[in-house]
Amino acid sequence: MPGSFTPEQRERVREGIALFNRGEFFECHEVLEAAWMEASGGQKTFLQGLIQIAVAFYHLRRSNFIGSSRLLRAGLEKLSQGAAQPEIADLEALLKTLTPLPDEIQAGKISTAWPAPSIRWQLPT
Repeated sequence: MPGSFTPEQRERVREGIALFNRGEFFECHEVLEAAWMEASGGQKTFLQGLIQIAVAFYHLRRSNFIGSSRLLRAGLEKLSQGAAQPEIADLEALLKTLTPLPDEIQAGKISTAWPAPSIRWQLPT
């Protein structure tokens, strides 16, 4: 299918999602960035959105609420404007959970211990 990830990119994305789901947000960013550097078009935008969301949670854990809120907004915008790769992950559920979060962070309603959602992998492992 046009725009599909190569097997190597899929493996990096799979690893990045696993790191995100374990709360290893900085490491997730590093792994997804390697796939992002090889991507183009919608894949690149999709990966950048995931990276921004991972880094947003990294900042949230470090009490950088402004940075977290800004990165979440940027990542959500990329994923909600057609950059989603539905064959990779269930982004509808992720977006539904994360969309109200930037405003809640700014309002002081979210603590550094807020549990990040899991990203559900769609492709067979």
